[in-house]
Amino acid sequence: MTKYTIYQVDAFTLKPFKGNPAAVCILPVEKDSEWMQAVAQEMNLSETAFLLPKGNDYLLRWFTPTTEVELCGHATIASAHILFENGFYDFDETINFHTASGVIAATFDNGTIELNMPLIKSQDVEIPADVIEATGLNPVAAALSETNQLILMLGSEDEVRAFEPDMKKIAALPYIDLIITAEADGEKFDFISRFFSPRTGIPEDPVTGMAHCVLGPFWQRRLDKSGFCAYQASKRGGRVWVKVDDNRCYIGGKAVTVFKAELFKQD
Repeated sequence: MTKYTIYQVDAFTLKPFKGNPAAVCILPVEKDSEWMQAVAQEMNLSETAFLLPKGNDYLLRWFTPTTEVELCGHATIASAHILFENGFYDFDETINFHTASGVIAATFDNGTIELNMPLIKSQDVEIPADVIEATGLNPVAAALSETNQLILMLGSEDEVRAFEPDMKKIAALPYIDLIITAEADGEKFDFISRFFSPRTGIPEDPVTGMAHCVLGPFWQRRLDKSGFCAYQASKRGGRVWVKVDDNRCYIGGKAVTVFKAELFKQD
C-alpha cells in the first residue's frame, strides 16, 4: 500500500479559512493524468497541485475538479509554501517549477512567496452586448486577453463587490474566464477584482494568481505604474502583490497550512 502525502493550504492569506484553498500532493513516483484528475475531483477544491521531483527542481501540474489547467497562481503559492515550510528548501533558495507554462521560479522573503510568472497581455475591445445581457453590468471598458479571459472594468469598487453572477449565463459566454475589476477606493489597494470560470469547474475563484497576470498589465496601462497591491473581493477574499516588467508578471502572496493527510492507494 502506497501512501501519498497531501496538504491543504490557504493561499493569499495568513488566516485559515480565508484566501484560496489548494491541495498539494507530493508524489514519490509519477502518476497518470486519470489518477490525478480523480484525486482533484475527490479534493473538490478549485485546484489540486501535484509535485514530482526533477533533479533539484519539481514538475508541477494543476487540476480543477473537472480538468487540467495550464497556469495557476494560488496552487503554486501553496506548493512553494509547503516546500519551504517543511524544509525541502532553505528560505534563501529559489524553487524552479517546470509547468505547462514554462518554468515558474518561487522565492521567499519575510513570509511572502513571490512567483515569476508569465505576463498575459490583453487588447481593449468594444463592450460585448451579450456580456451586458448576461451579467446586467454596465462596464466602462472591456479587454480580451491573449488566453481568452474577458476583463470588464467597472466604474466603482461597490459595483464589483455587489455583483451577483448567473453562472449558467456566464458559462454560455465564449470566454474561458470572466474577470470584473475596478480601481479601489482609498489608499490601501490599487484595484480590486473578482474571477469567474464556470466552464472549467470553478464558479467563482476566491483569489486567483493567474488572473493577476492579466490584471497587472491591464492596470499598468491605466494607472501608469508597475507595482500594485490588489484585493480579490470574493467571500473569502485575499491580498495579492503584483509587479509587471516587459515580459513577466511577479505575483506575491502569503499562505497558511490548514491540514496534512495521507492518501492511501492499494497497489
